[in-house]
Amino acid sequence: MQHEEKTTEKDLRTEVEFLLGTTHGEFRAKAFQPSGDNVHTYLALIVGDIADGDSVLTRIHSECLTGDSLGSLHCDCGVQLHATLSTIRNEGRGVLLYVLGHEGRGVGLLNKLRAYALQEQGADTVEANTILGFAADTREFSGAAAVLKKLGVNSVRLITNNDDKADSLKAEGVDVECTVPAHVASHSRHARYSETKREKLGHSAPRGGEFLTDDEVIRDVPDLLGLPAQRQNRPYVIVKYAQTLDGRLATSTGDSKWISSEKERTLSHSMRAACDAVLVGIGTVLSDDPQLTVRMVPGNSPLRVVLDSRGRTPTDARVLDDGSRTVVITTSDCDPEKQRSLESSGVTVLRARKGPQGVDLNDAFRALGEFGVRTLLIEGGAEVITSAMCDQTVDRIAVSTSPVIVGEGRSAVGDLNIRWVDDALHLSETSMIRVDRDSVLFGTPHVKRPVPDLDA
Repeated sequence: MQHEEKTTEKDLRTEVEFLLGTTHGEFRAKAFQPSGDNVHTYLALIVGDIADGDSVLTRIHSECLTGDSLGSLHCDCGVQLHATLSTIRNEGRGVLLYVLGHEGRGVGLLNKLRAYALQEQGADTVEANTILGFAADTREFSGAAAVLKKLGVNSVRLITNNDDKADSLKAEGVDVECTVPAHVASHSRHARYSETKREKLGHSAPRGGEFLTDDEVIRDVPDLLGLPAQRQNRPYVIVKYAQTLDGRLATSTGDSKWISSEKERTLSHSMRAACDAVLVGIGTVLSDDPQLTVRMVPGNSPLRVVLDSRGRTPTDARVLDDGSRTVVITTSDCDPEKQRSLESSGVTVLRARKGPQGVDLNDAFRALGEFGVRTLLIEGGAEVITSAMCDQTVDRIAVSTSPVIVGEGRSAVGDLNIRWVDDALHLSETSMIRVDRDSVLFGTPHVKRPVPDLDA
């Protein structure tokens, strides 16, 4: 690999300046490239007046094609990029410095992909680099420091989880007043990657096992959901619902906004961000018109899945907006014209067998597994939740209980055809957390079979 030479301010020969409009607002953009350097280009996205150079909110973001551009869930780079762009835009003054040539912590795109292949075989992100003959992190930040000086920046509040990045800037004469954590919601696919960076590379994002802050609840969601085990022909399935103290999803009139507190709903959005897909039945779409995206935390919006045996999903439903991709799973009862209408709206329509309640859940899960979904969060309604529990295809349950009593109303779970307590679904590996006024129980369901009477 090409050796990185230190870049100084006088080495920066190429500069292009223009306005860049983004989904996060408009930025003044300046591009720099050191003379004779064929590896690095620096793109500075600037908001506000940074001419005085002091206490500038700053992010140095290393190029990550797979995460930033392709939406890969293998890392949290893309989410960090978009979250920090919003943070800087909202601050009204700051700079995001995008560094091309830092792909894969400096090993380059091809070697990063080779490292990905090794991780699929069991190596962690640091071990994979070592196997390929590289250091865990080969990046060098003198060029980034030189660009900041060129921009007139003297001191920064650095958005990063990596203290080494701050130390590198200090060594190059840039005053780092403080670091600002780049906290984003974890996804089950990159939870191990993030943990390795903390344990082996010293990244500073805390784990928060005691759930002392909202951020800690957000980051620990993959642990609460359990490590997704490989399932044959289906995803790892999590059921989550919020209920009153007397077990109701809604009042007798169907009102359910809001049973849970805002902080509990933040946790729910973190759970969405941790999963590949979120699923509801058509009844929930028609009654609640949910969007099913991640909005309350910085994180990935999952694939949205609607079980709709007859194709009744309205083409103006919020679940079909451009917030994320949507899949509708239907059956032979769906009119072909309705299917074509959904597909023309950008929806992917999958066919599954008919079941007693509409779509056969096991066949729907098979179709989602083939579609690439590894972790599936079921959020409702009661019929879908009940069917999943009856079929014993649920791997993890999360139940939020609010200190609210409504009396007659809609039950969270319907008839499971259980006549004896010993035949009930019992939860093991349980965790209980408090989020504001609400209690959230996580557990792994299993059927407790009666002990046979050997003397009979």
